[in-house]
Amino acid sequence: MKVFINGIGNISPQKTWDNNLFLDEVIESDSNCLRCTEPGDYEKLIDPKLLRRMSRIIRMSYSSARICLDDAGIAAPDAIITGSGMGCLEDTEKFLLSIYENDEKFLPPTPFIQSTHNTIGAQIALMLQCTNYNVTYSQRGISFENAMTDALLLLNEPTYRHILVGGFDEMTDNQMILYNRLNYYKKVPINNLGLLNSGTPGTIAGEGNTFFILSSEKNERSYAALSGITTFNNHVDADSVSENITNFLTSHNLTFSEIDLFVAGYNGDANSDKIYYEISKRHFSASPVAAFKHLCGEYHTASAFALWMAANILKKDHIPEAVRFNPAPARSIKNILIYNHYRNKNHSLMLLSSCQ
Repeated sequence: MKVFINGIGNISPQKTWDNNLFLDEVIESDSNCLRCTEPGDYEKLIDPKLLRRMSRIIRMSYSSARICLDDAGIAAPDAIITGSGMGCLEDTEKFLLSIYENDEKFLPPTPFIQSTHNTIGAQIALMLQCTNYNVTYSQRGISFENAMTDALLLLNEPTYRHILVGGFDEMTDNQMILYNRLNYYKKVPINNLGLLNSGTPGTIAGEGNTFFILSSEKNERSYAALSGITTFNNHVDADSVSENITNFLTSHNLTFSEIDLFVAGYNGDANSDKIYYEISKRHFSASPVAAFKHLCGEYHTASAFALWMAANILKKDHIPEAVRFNPAPARSIKNILIYNHYRNKNHSLMLLSSCQ
């Protein structure tokens, strides 16, 4: 069954909240953490009385969802499904610090209420007055993919026609300190546009809030058809990944030559990127290859940014220069394969095709 992406909302380190633009202007950074570029007019999306009580992640995620719903022309979805690796991390830190600083007494309730992973889905439902199915998934690097899989299953039932699905994660200063100690990131600051050619260990941090309306019906607003998703876990080598991709494409009656664009999760980490280079060399040496994490950074739900990018490429039939990874000539794009892994533990494949 094909499912259609009929609406998109994305607040990321790039200027992606305006759906009339598509990476026309790329934001550069010499920091090892890419933080979201927020819209300057939240009041158009959120009641100012509610806005002042919202944490940064809630503000951005609700706005992304609102942009997505408006883009699809839908007032309220039949279900809300979200995925997040770390949830509302800033509120979690505030609550834990208040426990320590106040000796476990007189704790402020708001950070506790807003600290859970399902806060975003709940806040969106409250503000939309939507009492339908509402679930949040948190399985590290495949949290967003599991949310999408749930949506695909629901759309097989006649009750569900339009489902709001989102992936979100934020980066805090404390998390940066901890992950730096684990050697996740570059030891010295690096320009994000030169990240993929660094050839050194470590990547750069990122964050994002990306929402989609998945529908069982195609219309004039449709971006792309989402044909399938699969995940696989644990440390694997290039042979295993190649086998998984082959089986995935075969199950959708496609061959490697029919993939017009391969989107891979290169993140500038010399160790992490080995698998991407090997898969590209084996199967996509003559095909266009695109990257995306130099624009959004690495985080648990970065694949949502990749899906946003791929859907726009299909709708506009155009690959922005900022995401091109190899010199292979562009061609008319009908099928896009997205492959991403998070620290070689959580792997995912997503297949998109043109609505034409």
